[in-house]
Amino acid sequence: MDLNADLGEGFGVWRLGDDLALLDIVTSANVACGFHAGDPLTIRRTCAAAIERGVAIGAQVSYRDLAGFGRREMEVEPEELSAEVLYQLAAVDGVARACGGAVAYVKPHGALYNRVCRDPVQATAVIEAVASYSAVLPVLTLPDSAVHAIAAVLGVPTVAECFADRAYTSSGTLVPRREAGAVLHDPAVVARRAVGMARGSVTSVDGAEIAIATRSMCVHGDTPGAVAIARAVRDALLGAGITLRAFT
Repeated sequence: MDLNADLGEGFGVWRLGDDLALLDIVTSANVACGFHAGDPLTIRRTCAAAIERGVAIGAQVSYRDLAGFGRREMEVEPEELSAEVLYQLAAVDGVARACGGAVAYVKPHGALYNRVCRDPVQATAVIEAVASYSAVLPVLTLPDSAVHAIAAVLGVPTVAECFADRAYTSSGTLVPRREAGAVLHDPAVVARRAVGMARGSVTSVDGAEIAIATRSMCVHGDTPGAVAIARAVRDALLGAGITLRAFT
């Protein structure tokens, strides 16, 4: 199982999360590209630190929404969205290569992530951007996302992902952040769920057992206690005999 986290989400003098501590725990780093968070210096430092630790680098592309942290759904024309995704991917990959590495995958962030799971128009825009840059770069998305079918047509690989610290609906989607209990904060609870997810199932908010087959697991880097949660998840997975390694 791959363990990924959203990193590099500071901006200027504003810092969010403990990137260095999380980079010692995860196997893949979703690096903010500057549209929802991140700036050139933060991107460079995050990429350099990831490379130093042997952590895979992913470009976490998003809507152009610094004020809303990329969590506000937006109506963007497909051509514009595709160009903005391409811009973000190329920027982070360029920085990563200058540091001695390279972007190994792409993961949409926040509202864009959720939108492309159900919207084939915006999903196509994102996948076309990835395909135009490098069709070998995998895209992270939910197991039943619309992204899988579109990416298959365009020859772009996908990787199914689960979220250790997010609540699920009975249909297998994430509970919207605006709803109470959408984000889980107890390290012990999250760790137990992580082991269950790695073994193929998760319990929804209404008690239903949902079968999931995933290759990567996300723990968020911007929540209070993120490092303790990520460490608990890693320890629980290893304790259950689950090997942790990047999917790339």
